[in-house]
Amino acid sequence: MCVGLLLSVFQQFVGINVIFYYSNVLWEAVGFSENDSFVITVITSVVNIVTTFIAIATVDRVGRKPLLLIGSIGMVVGLGTMAVVFGTAPVVHGAPVLEGAAGPIALIAANVFVIAFGLSWGPVVWVLLGEMFPNRIRAAALSLAAAGQWVANWLISVSFPSLKDSVGLGVAYGMYAVFAVLSLVFVAKFVQETKGKELEDMDAGR
Repeated sequence: MCVGLLLSVFQQFVGINVIFYYSNVLWEAVGFSENDSFVITVITSVVNIVTTFIAIATVDRVGRKPLLLIGSIGMVVGLGTMAVVFGTAPVVHGAPVLEGAAGPIALIAANVFVIAFGLSWGPVVWVLLGEMFPNRIRAAALSLAAAGQWVANWLISVSFPSLKDSVGLGVAYGMYAVFAVLSLVFVAKFVQETKGKELEDMDAGR
């Protein structure tokens, strides 16, 4: 149950919903036009949907744990790049301004993050949560994991505006990158493949 709860928390603490909830406002704040910000938001959403379908099609062939590890590495790269770009950007009227190549780099990094999440932590966490608990505790365990996910989502969502204003986007994305690193360590140490015969054994109490 602890592993399931932490999977749910890490899924949100990497900041994925910051990208979705604040995408339009965020890109406008760093210099993109309102129209371009809407286009970027739509592209990001489509990328997430497409990569989720790819994950669904490959999860049984590649495996749950490998996908999570690959996703964590991709999220670290994307979030780390965003942290550096926003952290080193000049600040004008309290907001970072992405000049020259910084804008496209930040945009590519954001989509690398979304691709990595959509291929792994987005759908695969739910697959694992559905598989890892034996039937006798599955309902309670899934309820706890889902509750933890929503609490984590709320914490990240409500804290981002104050983080952005107080310490800056670079620090905020750096914090999410740290959680992505921790998610990599967590999966490597504590998450195991639980499917097929293993699930039958768990349900039989063996």
